[in-house]
Amino acid sequence: MESAEWNEDKNYLSIATAGSPQELKARRTACQTVLLAQLNVVPIEEWMTRVNAMHDSIAKAAVIICEAQMKEAGYGPPPCAYSFIVFGSAGRQEATLWSDQDNGLIVEGEPDGLKKSYFRAFGAMLSDLFEQVGYEKCSGKVMCSEPLWCKTLTEWREQLQSWMDQLEWEPIRYLIISSDMRHVAGNAELSAEWREAFHAGFIGNEKLSTAVLRNTVRHKATLNLLGQVLTERFGDYAGGFDVKYGVYIPLVNIVRHLSLFEGVWDSSTLKRLEVLGALDKYQHLEDIRRSFLTALRMRANTPYSVNDGLLSSSDYIAESDLKNKQLMSELRESLLLVRRLHRALQRQLRSAERRQS
Repeated sequence: MESAEWNEDKNYLSIATAGSPQELKARRTACQTVLLAQLNVVPIEEWMTRVNAMHDSIAKAAVIICEAQMKEAGYGPPPCAYSFIVFGSAGRQEATLWSDQDNGLIVEGEPDGLKKSYFRAFGAMLSDLFEQVGYEKCSGKVMCSEPLWCKTLTEWREQLQSWMDQLEWEPIRYLIISSDMRHVAGNAELSAEWREAFHAGFIGNEKLSTAVLRNTVRHKATLNLLGQVLTERFGDYAGGFDVKYGVYIPLVNIVRHLSLFEGVWDSSTLKRLEVLGALDKYQHLEDIRRSFLTALRMRANTPYSVNDGLLSSSDYIAESDLKNKQLMSELRESLLLVRRLHRALQRQLRSAERRQS
């Protein structure tokens, strides 16, 4: 792979032509081998682009295979247009080689019995297919097999509005998950209409922005009073550091909050930072970008295990790796930035709550 474009001409990368879950899994495994060899050889943002291009190719192929399986099962072809969408790290194009499922479906038009029965079966079959290919099912059940994440466009609009109206922790959490939505397969127009409905709800809605900020400032301490990195004290990862929730997710959350506030439609953290930078309103964006790339690199390099050709990781930096002075220096610098930004957002939240009380 000479560029970020996924080269499907080479046999081991020809994911699009896979005809079965088994074949798709084999081609994924072959691609992972190539990608692992490139880790720390190409810049981390380039490497992540390649990894996520692989995931997108797999998802597109899985949708085609699933449609064929539905016909074989007697359901026939899809009764209408639909869109397969992703959330979470996949939505942000930041998925690792071991990321699990975070996806959904947007179905064209008004709900009816035929659509409901077809796409309920399709969503369940597609989620199972992804599991066969090596994507674990989401513990939070953000999957196309779940009614909450598989709806007609009409139902989706009603759902988004309901979450925006409630302003409570759980509906706002769902809204935050939704904000990272990205179209992958099917009818792109449906995804565009969905995104338009989503962002329309934020225009001039200060209470909604404050509710999102309230969720954003939840963050576990990663530095002690002396500015030293806090590692896990007990359990399987004692002595290690949770790079996902300690530094990566806090940075994602901060950038997402600013983006929603400014009406930025991009879902990728790096693209969001680019658009925010063009506004020339915010300090520290270059520091955030540098720390974010550090977090991506650290997360991609956490220890992993291989089972049947597929990777899994705890997202913890091992205790032995933390003895590396360069790594520890970079980590501490990123965490100091997170703490500084987090405190600024807490002050912003207190000010917003006073205005709205």
